[in-house]
Amino acid sequence: MNSPIRTQVIPTPQANEDIKRLAPGDKNAVGDFVRRLRADRSNRALRLTSLRDTGRNGRLFLARIDSRGMALLLETDENRFSLLAVRVGDTARDELARITVEINEVSGGVELVDQSVVSREVVALPLREDAGDTPREPSSADGTTHPAPRSLPVPLFARYDDTELLRLGVSAPLLPALRRITDRAQLDALLGHNLPGLTRDVLLALSDGMEPADVKVHITDAWRADDQVDPGDWAKAAQRPGSRVSTEDAAVLDALGDGFEAWRLFLHPEQHRLATTSFKGSAKVTGGPGTGKTVVALHRVRHLVERLPPGHTRPVLLTTFNTNLAKDLQDRLHQLGGDELVRRVDVKSIDRLAREVVQETHPGSPLPPPLSNEQALGLWHTVCAEAEEYAFDAEFLDWEFKHVILAQGCGTDHMYFRAERKGRGVLQRPQRRQVWELVQRYRAHLDREHRTTHALIADEAARAEGRRMAKVTAQALYKAEHGGLDLIHREAGSGMWLKPRYRHVVVDEAQDLSASHWRMLRAMVTPGPNDIFLVGDAHQRIYAHRVVLGRLGISTPGRSSRRLTLNYRTTREILGSARGLITGEQFDDLDDGRDTLEGYRSVLTGLAPQYWRAPDWQTEMRAIAALLRERHDRYGTPYAAMAVGVPSRDAVTQLAVTLADEQYGIRACEIGRDIPSGVDAVRIGTLHGFKGLEFQRVFLAGVSEGLVPHQRIETYRHNQTERYRQEEQRSRSLLFVAATRARDELVITWSGKASRFLPDHAVRNAGHATKLLVDDGPPSGSAAA
Repeated sequence: MNSPIRTQVIPTPQANEDIKRLAPGDKNAVGDFVRRLRADRSNRALRLTSLRDTGRNGRLFLARIDSRGMALLLETDENRFSLLAVRVGDTARDELARITVEINEVSGGVELVDQSVVSREVVALPLREDAGDTPREPSSADGTTHPAPRSLPVPLFARYDDTELLRLGVSAPLLPALRRITDRAQLDALLGHNLPGLTRDVLLALSDGMEPADVKVHITDAWRADDQVDPGDWAKAAQRPGSRVSTEDAAVLDALGDGFEAWRLFLHPEQHRLATTSFKGSAKVTGGPGTGKTVVALHRVRHLVERLPPGHTRPVLLTTFNTNLAKDLQDRLHQLGGDELVRRVDVKSIDRLAREVVQETHPGSPLPPPLSNEQALGLWHTVCAEAEEYAFDAEFLDWEFKHVILAQGCGTDHMYFRAERKGRGVLQRPQRRQVWELVQRYRAHLDREHRTTHALIADEAARAEGRRMAKVTAQALYKAEHGGLDLIHREAGSGMWLKPRYRHVVVDEAQDLSASHWRMLRAMVTPGPNDIFLVGDAHQRIYAHRVVLGRLGISTPGRSSRRLTLNYRTTREILGSARGLITGEQFDDLDDGRDTLEGYRSVLTGLAPQYWRAPDWQTEMRAIAALLRERHDRYGTPYAAMAVGVPSRDAVTQLAVTLADEQYGIRACEIGRDIPSGVDAVRIGTLHGFKGLEFQRVFLAGVSEGLVPHQRIETYRHNQTERYRQEEQRSRSLLFVAATRARDELVITWSGKASRFLPDHAVRNAGHATKLLVDDGPPSGSAAA
């Protein structure tokens, strides 16, 4: 008896969008259908029937999912299907039969246009006419009047001919419909349906006023196929990134219908390219919030692991700047590839990694506990008081110690006297001598109290790894000079089999790592192909770690540096407001160059951000409580899907007390603390704590002048102008990061005078928070755009 034929079924991104819109039972039916088709295509219950041939190596099929649903499939090779579309209901078969399937000549991917949707949303709509009464012609000789000819509205895309739209990547079957679209409302109606991704991106950019040349650079080229597109080669088209999931792993495919997150399966072609390209050395990916940098990093890790020889070691390092984000990376990596992937990857925060390296060099002797930032500043105050030296404040000394002395490896006073201080103002030699003496007192205090700092641990780890890599290099050279044989006697005598600690290093949130961190990472992997892959964004730098990677041995020239520009999380309205918070600032590209948010955009639309002003902090907190309760009671938003960011820890405590008041009865949990599972509680935290998180609705409170930015930076305005500029930019970045954590709604409040960072029009038109407290709740439809 012949065994059933095993079939490959690869869902397309457009099919995934169809599935996401289905009811839970219908989603599960799709998952079951895919499993049955994969197991045996000859299963008669599938009712697999040929619809039509598409040309060379391409054939369309209809299949029965269950009593309600139908699927459209494209067979490109024997027993290899692409799941193109899913419909449910009495008209499912007719709807699928009307779908146009083509190969896009720019992306080379398989694209679908649902002609029934186009007809319903665009073609059937009458052209819009000017509002108002119908104008009438003067009376004719017989005394009758006639309506004056109406001026037809100008189509939205009239200035672009068909050739130009096709060259940018717009799907050809949509061109006739596009000529009838006359305003943004009609375009939004069409875009609300499942259009090809490249077409959607191009039309949104053009309608926003982006010039075709810029659309080509920021959108079309990102989608463009890496090879020559043959419009008749369906097998090749089905394999391209824009047409398929990024894996054929059975466990992932079997998750169809179970509400899986799309990032596990689908990557934008540019994301896929970055995750899978082989680089000659290091590579850098930058991009604004929500552009999928972390997703690229995770898929990059999987790509690297898939190419490792068999083994039980962890030769790939995935690191980021704090423990919470490292835990999130570990969880998401497990979602992406399960135990098989995770067991080959070392996932650690950068500070934990540094501690382990230092502990390794001092076996049997526990490391001193590191000081918190507040404790470190307190110690600097003590040192200055004991030395009766008040020319430098504690924050300046802490910065100088971390970002000049430790960053440049200044082991002696003479090295410090020659150290660069670019962007930190002028410090003459006598002043540097004073700073150096205070640093020695600071370190002596730490030694006496048996304490340390995270910065010192990172510095020691970098030096330890540097020594280790020097031994690895020397051993490799000795081995090469002696015929390349394994030198067991030499390696055993050294006490270890010396080799680089890792084969590949992947770094998330790269902008927040210090120079010492980078020196350590550089020494952990041999320079060569695919050694270090980093993702980050200087616009989101919330610490003072400004480094030039090229000076630390991490070079990412030319095509090794890429930018992502499409935001997948935040609506266009929120994104536009958030960008306004950093307007006029200049940001680096994590190296010697400049980075911008040029071309940065979102395809999501939603509510305009809201702005509310209050006479005092107590009223502002009560207004926040009223807004939270309204979103929960009236709109059904879980409290856990909402978060409030405030400028200080004191404000966190005060707001939690206000929310818990019996008038509101809202439970709150602090961001960063362990939260019991199943607890529906609002998340509250300082703006720093929002890094790496996202919520359905975000409320930023206390955005007042003197708090954002904090008034203490005014002491630097005249005598430390460069430091003042850096502190102000960091405050802007902090607010920018917190604002872009919102998916659907952003609300900003303040009491007293609004922060200078907020746009003038928003401040002028802000709502009065006292109105939210009338009758113990906000008025219906409350919003201040």
